[in-house]
Amino acid sequence: MNLQDLMPVLFAFTWKHLVMLGVGGILIYLAIKKEYEPTLLLPMGFGAILVNIPLSSAITQFDPALGEEVTGALSFFFDVGIQAAEVFPLLIFIAIGAMIDFTPLFKNPFLLLFGAAAQFGIFVTMILAVLVGFSLQEAASIGIIGAADGPTSIFVAARFAPELLGPISVAAYSYMALVPIIQPPVIKLITTRKERLIRMEGQKKLVSRTALILFPILVTIIAGLIAPSCLALIGFLMFGNLIRECKVLEKLSLAAQNELASLVTILLGITIASTMTADKFVNLGTLMIIGLGLLAFVFDTFGGVMFAKLINLFLPSHKKINPMIGACGISAFPMSARVIHAMGQKEDKSNFLLMHAVSTNVGGQIGSVVAGGLILALVPLFL
Repeated sequence: MNLQDLMPVLFAFTWKHLVMLGVGGILIYLAIKKEYEPTLLLPMGFGAILVNIPLSSAITQFDPALGEEVTGALSFFFDVGIQAAEVFPLLIFIAIGAMIDFTPLFKNPFLLLFGAAAQFGIFVTMILAVLVGFSLQEAASIGIIGAADGPTSIFVAARFAPELLGPISVAAYSYMALVPIIQPPVIKLITTRKERLIRMEGQKKLVSRTALILFPILVTIIAGLIAPSCLALIGFLMFGNLIRECKVLEKLSLAAQNELASLVTILLGITIASTMTADKFVNLGTLMIIGLGLLAFVFDTFGGVMFAKLINLFLPSHKKINPMIGACGISAFPMSARVIHAMGQKEDKSNFLLMHAVSTNVGGQIGSVVAGGLILALVPLFL
């Protein structure tokens, strides 16, 4: 290629393209150096570089040399895997379901309530997004960042606001990776040391194999009756869990947890990048989405902790819940549970909150999917 061939590319290059190349570099840095969600941030970062070189063949755009529009590979993957039927996010849910062990939740099912309470940030952020000028559909797509569940965020955004999918995905996965930084200061601000020192009794009851098998089936049926719009989300998640718990499909369970998860994650990450073009990403709206996404995580944490404090008003002293557990009601599994356990250990090394935190965190997985389904069902009613 000579200099003359490069001229169209150089003339098309703007400062916005330079910004996006920088964004791609930052995502790659966070993935490799800081190990923040590397399986997704690295493909997204590299994809951002790939699609922000002017006249890139990776995305569908007009080719002046041919005089016609040429279909790009990433645009094709986006149309087929995300926009048309949300196939990639749903396949990820099978993998996630195969990874989740609901046994801790069975031992203390009461903690499932925190999976609902910690979705508080979704609806607060929706209201704030509408107030600052986003449409209801866009606001719903931004609010779902608070689910702390990347696939759910992608699923809802692809349905309601595909043009915002890039910044929403970046915000969702970046803040999931930053849970150890976001949650502790919020929790400390709204709890006392006495509350953080509360010990919780361990649960020793056994969980039968029959119960573990019936659980994903019954959850799918009940969730489908309550919110049919979430049936694809919850159904694929529970199908993955059924593969795990039936114990007769061990190879499929391991394949879902490893090969399927790895392959689809790579495709999902680099495909999302097709929406991270300079003209769509570099604007005030993107900064507002990033800011609102942070607020969603903060309000989620606030809602879960305050719900625990409210419950404690009605419980005897020996049955009180450590309010920090409420913050695990988000879907950032198992990172949030680890953060809360570490905070408990910092206050008292003999206080083991991990199993309670994991139970709540697992409930958050279900809560976030149901919240996504409710948004899909309710938002069209107000349009």
